Parts: sequence; C-alpha cells; structure tokens
Amino acid sequence: MPKRFELLVFDWDGTLMDSAAAISASLQAACGDLGLPVPTEENARFIIGLGLNDAMAHILPGLDPAEYPKVVDRYRHHFLLRDSDTTLFPGAAETVKELHARGFMLAVATGKSRRGLDRALDATGLRTYFHATRCADEGFSKPHPGMLQALMGDLGVGSDKTLMIGDTTHDMAMAQNADVARLGVAYGAHPRAELLLYAPLACVDGFPELREWLMQRA
Repeated sequence: MPKRFELLVFDWDGTLMDSAAAISASLQAACGDLGLPVPTEENARFIIGLGLNDAMAHILPGLDPAEYPKVVDRYRHHFLLRDSDTTLFPGAAETVKELHARGFMLAVATGKSRRGLDRALDATGLRTYFHATRCADEGFSKPHPGMLQALMGDLGVGSDKTLMIGDTTHDMAMAQNADVARLGVAYGAHPRAELLLYAPLACVDGFPELREWLMQRA
C-alpha cells in the first residue's frame, strides 16, 4: 500500500515524551523561587512548545527580558530534578523504530533547546531514527512555519507529503502556516477542543491510537 506521506514530523514534549506535567511544574517552581507571579497550570501548559522569548512574554508579561535567563536557569534546575522520572509514552520508541523501518523519513520540530533535545535523544536511544531535527533556539519559534520549512528543505520533501504530529495549538498553527497536514494528539499539553480548531486530519486520545492511525493511514 503506497504511503500517503513521506515525512512525519513529531513534536517532542507531550507527543513522544510524557513531560508536560514536569515542564509546567518546573516552570511554576522557578517563578516561585524568584518571587515572580506563579502561572496557573493551564498557563504553564499553554507555553509548552514555544521558544524562550515567546514563552516568557506570555507568562511573565511585565518581566524585563534581561531577567529571562534567571528564570530559565531555575527552570532547568527543577526540570533536571524531574528528568529521571520523565519517560517516553509507552510504545513511543517502538513506534518510531517501526515507522523508520517502513521507510518513512522522520523528524522532530520542538520548542526545546538544542541542548535539551540532544540530551533527550541520547537518553532515549532514538537519535539514529530521526533524519533531521529543529529546535526553537535555531530559528523562528512555533507557530511560525520556519522549523517545518527548514526540515522539508533539508530533506527534500514537499508540503503535500509532510505530516506534523503534535499536542499543542502551536504545533497545529505552525503546520497550518506551512500548508502542511496535521494530526493532533489530545493526551499532551492542550485540550482536544483547541486542537480541533486547526482542522487536523484526526485528533487521537492516546498513544496506541496514534500508532494505529500512523500505521494504517500515513
């Protein structure tokens, strides 16, 4: 059966890695450490996937950008404390390997820093299965289409043969802005109703459903 897509682009946090709760809790703790307004869990989850400046501007609109590094340092401190308890969703590693074996080109487009993604790829053993990766500190942040455009350009795949898979409205909007089909996952950071506003091909409720959709319809 011919493949509908050639390139599958995954978001990382909340899509492959079960890390949304750790990210939001670490951000709340960082703000508390510095005596800054502590975001609600909803607001902390909203910024997952955004680049640093956009994320800080959203949750701390009155903070001088010169102070962002202090927040980031405390965030990293708390996130690394939780790192050993942060794992891939069950079945994620096996699914990535099977998709690779089936001949799909695989990529990651993430709001993580390059240092953070490299650490995660090495810790999970998945680095060799992805043909290309792009991070928020290497160009435009989501929802700008730049990360997807760069990946498609690097791998020589057109927008009509590319599928973006993500758990946030930032992922869906980035794909829409790049004229790329999108698949929402409602088990991560943003609720199903918000993902559906971007007309994804489907919106799945768990990783087993995501795997089944990709194996049968991608």
